[in-house]
Amino acid sequence: MEDTPNIAKRREREKRTISQMIALHCAGTHDEQARTETAFCGETICPECKAIDDYAVLRTERCRKMDVKTSCDECENHCYRPEERERIRAVMRYSGPRMLKVHPVAAIRHLLGK
Repeated sequence: MEDTPNIAKRREREKRTISQMIALHCAGTHDEQARTETAFCGETICPECKAIDDYAVLRTERCRKMDVKTSCDECENHCYRPEERERIRAVMRYSGPRMLKVHPVAAIRHLLGK
């Protein structure tokens, strides 16, 4: 099933937002010299965070509930593997409060689930 234009736009925005959160986490917790990869959002990240970024973007691309969900945490269909859910939770705990300063529009949209 193909996305409507609005759902496709939302999916791209969600992929960019999660990627920005991962990049923010990487910048704040990993050594700058280790950041040799490029995240979906275009920022530099380390190989470990690149793996998380790739996984999160893939899960967002394959999300079957994009048209009705507000956040992955509230979705009844958890598509992240348990260990990946823990990794992304750590990223969000770190990045969430900092997103308002760095990417305020993305942060507010994410909080509102839009």
